[in-house]
Amino acid sequence: MPPHGTGSGQDETSVSRRRFVAGAGATGMAAGLAGCAGVLGGNSNPNGSNNSGSTTTVTWGFDATFANDHGEEFSDLLHNEGGLSDDIEIELEGGQEDTGGRRANYNRLLSAGEASPDMFMMDNGWVNIFIQRGQVANLSELLSDDALTTIDEEYFSGFTDTAIAPQSGDLYGVPLYPDYPVMLYRKDLIEEAGYDPEGENWATEPMTWQRWSNIAEEVTANSDVEYGFTTQWDIYAGTACCTFNEVLSSWGGAYFGGRDNLFGPVGERPVTVDSDPVINSLQMMRKFVHDEEYDHLSEYGGGFAPTEILGWIEDASLAPFTNGDSLFHRNWPYAIAQSANELGVENVGTMPIPYAVSESEAEFQGTGGSTSALGGWHVTANPNSEKLDAVRQVMEATMVPEVQLSLFEIEGWLPPRSELFNSDQAQNVDPTGQYLDTLRVAGENTMARPVTSVWSDQSSVIAEQANRVVAQNVSAAEGMTTLQSELEDIEG
Repeated sequence: MPPHGTGSGQDETSVSRRRFVAGAGATGMAAGLAGCAGVLGGNSNPNGSNNSGSTTTVTWGFDATFANDHGEEFSDLLHNEGGLSDDIEIELEGGQEDTGGRRANYNRLLSAGEASPDMFMMDNGWVNIFIQRGQVANLSELLSDDALTTIDEEYFSGFTDTAIAPQSGDLYGVPLYPDYPVMLYRKDLIEEAGYDPEGENWATEPMTWQRWSNIAEEVTANSDVEYGFTTQWDIYAGTACCTFNEVLSSWGGAYFGGRDNLFGPVGERPVTVDSDPVINSLQMMRKFVHDEEYDHLSEYGGGFAPTEILGWIEDASLAPFTNGDSLFHRNWPYAIAQSANELGVENVGTMPIPYAVSESEAEFQGTGGSTSALGGWHVTANPNSEKLDAVRQVMEATMVPEVQLSLFEIEGWLPPRSELFNSDQAQNVDPTGQYLDTLRVAGENTMARPVTSVWSDQSSVIAEQANRVVAQNVSAAEGMTTLQSELEDIEG
């Protein structure tokens, strides 16, 4: 199965991505820095570097836990492997653990025109809001041509797209590490049932929801596991951004008419949640939980997912799987390591998220096929910083392959470029390195959350209606009619 984005939608995306490289080539680095000085309002020392032998300290808003546990190691890594100049010091400022709290703090700092921190670690789920508000520096004008070309040609495009301005095509964030969910399964039970996951390349070749559901129903009925499938469907942000987004996209559906409209323009894009693919995807989830009968799902298995998914988020849904009580489980890469450590690498397999229709069959542009939601973090620059040349050097140090592979070893942060997944160093990281083939496929088939200035309001009503439908409080058609109206009101 081809990855997402090989059709017309990806053509549009590729054009957009190339623009941030073309922009840098036209201006050059020196002109780029001059442009940043303009943004800064005539900063007398935009470079922030020096030839005097003194040290420039770059402050970086960062993950607090990582800063405490690995801050010194990370600084050494940037200098020794990343080639960062010895006259640049890194000062990591731990942000709030809660991503929403960190976002609010950064918004306050940047709105007030604060010059520190000089750079930020920003969640891909909300960085585009800062981009559209003009609160972070334009990296198409700051990074070198080589760096921009590397990001354009070698990084996971779906992840990079979340750091690109939708209107200009300029780049505003250097991808640091992505997060992609996969479907985990009990390999031992599947093989005992007579299936051959390795022979059929389950790790890299997505299967249809229809086949997957029949396997889930059959093996669950003939084994001692309590559940066939555990996932997350609570009324929370994760359902809107991720689990529901994956399921409806795999049916060729979309919240706002297709991939091109993920980041707006708000009020000028269609709302399409009352379309057949979205409704069909919710009926499939009801089939999995309640084994309801639908004509178009007559060949699907059902009744193997517990109603508890309606109140589960990540950790709660993972527990039954690591306890040996679930056959299949959808979750992020951290769950792979926990599951393999609990159950044994030989008993845990991974596969891409199944799909209902192929990309060519999808109703909306850029959808269809196996679809994985998108997590992860980017590095952005404070346009008010007086040390932008030093910031550029730090950013480019993070792009060195040895640095990215070391971060995977140290903290499990996946490299943002697919070629590194094939390296011996990455594949020797125990245990996640043994599952990189699936994670690479997931990375090539991502669907970002549609983040705009109104997404927080929209995600709440999306999660609520998706939950109500699968809880059988309302039919899929009725729930999506209500959601259609609610989203149109928010769009304005």
